[in-house]
Amino acid sequence: MIARFFALVLLGYAVGFILFAVTLGEPALKDAAKTDAAVVLTGGTGRIDHAVDVLQAGKAKRLLVAGADPSVTKRDLARLVGDKQRLVRCCVDLDSTSVDTRTNAEEAERWLARRKYRSVRLITNDWHMRRARYEFRQTLDKSYTVVPDAVRSEPSFVTLFGEYNKYVLRRIAIWLDI
Repeated sequence: MIARFFALVLLGYAVGFILFAVTLGEPALKDAAKTDAAVVLTGGTGRIDHAVDVLQAGKAKRLLVAGADPSVTKRDLARLVGDKQRLVRCCVDLDSTSVDTRTNAEEAERWLARRKYRSVRLITNDWHMRRARYEFRQTLDKSYTVVPDAVRSEPSFVTLFGEYNKYVLRRIAIWLDI
């Protein structure tokens, strides 16, 4: 009986991983609603470029770069985006206090509240979007509108497997209230 139970749990885990791997986050639709702000979570290729493009296209008024290295300045970021330096100077805020996805969501909530924003475009890589959305849903109250906007990537098996485990463990931690 115990062996069957563990076999069922293992099967559920494997099926969950397969579903996770084939249903990665999607970019926002072209006609997705404009938002007050955008929050980009650092750590993946193409995220910041995409976030600045969102700002330039007028799909958000302001951008928070969450989880930036404390040594990174707006000047560094402006050099990175080239011809969009004016946007960085006027409309980008850097957060270097958050260190993981959960604290990114917490800092984003404080930033949104300070600015009295009610809608946000969440930008991260496709393989990270599920956990990022989950953390933002757990942190932001229901009055906020969150528009997910995933940056497409080609994640490796190791990346997907690691992210799936983080997602499952975080869901369990929330469920157990730990």
